[in-house]
Amino acid sequence: MGIVQIAGVIDRQEAEMLAASGVDWLGFPFRLALHREDLPEAEAARIIRALEPPQEAVLITYLDRAGAIVALCRELGVRKVQLHGPIDVAELSTVRALDPGLFVMKSLVVRPGNERELAGDAAAYRPYVDAFLTDTYDPATGATGATGKTHDWAVSRRLVEIAGRPVILAGGLHPGNVGRAIREVRPAGVDAHTGVEGADGRKDGTAVRDFVREAREAFRSL
Repeated sequence: MGIVQIAGVIDRQEAEMLAASGVDWLGFPFRLALHREDLPEAEAARIIRALEPPQEAVLITYLDRAGAIVALCRELGVRKVQLHGPIDVAELSTVRALDPGLFVMKSLVVRPGNERELAGDAAAYRPYVDAFLTDTYDPATGATGATGKTHDWAVSRRLVEIAGRPVILAGGLHPGNVGRAIREVRPAGVDAHTGVEGADGRKDGTAVRDFVREAREAFRSL
């Protein structure tokens, strides 16, 4: 796939910069466990409607009920959703039934010693998802995303081998390490959030372009 996703779009100006920089998927986090949302849902919906192919929007959410997930996707106008929190397999099955064409990505959060658990989760979720995303748990805050921390890439590499679905690699990626990460893990895509942000919390245009360039070069080398 060679997908580059950048998460945490703040406003229309930032979305336009990401698109112009060659980012494939723009992530919009809503209904979160810890982090505050970046912008109102109505504003996100306007930005999403203005996106033109090949750029696409991804809803990133901790919602765990199928009806609420599908409703928010429809409200925002997205056709891809990243389910980042715990969710029952039965609810995932219901998401499939309610909206068979929705692209569903399930996050697998890496923490020390949980590789076997993640392998089991991947096997259970596989029939109901189109892709997985691996991210990093931060024990200091309890956050499972936007931590700015990497995890043991060997775990993600193993999941790439056994998951049976494309795997997107996230967690502490930035222009300086994304190429090595791709070559070591061989994922279907990469995702960055804080690793391309400036001190003001906005995405830095130079960092985004560097991230996209390094990622593209590494994907071509596989």
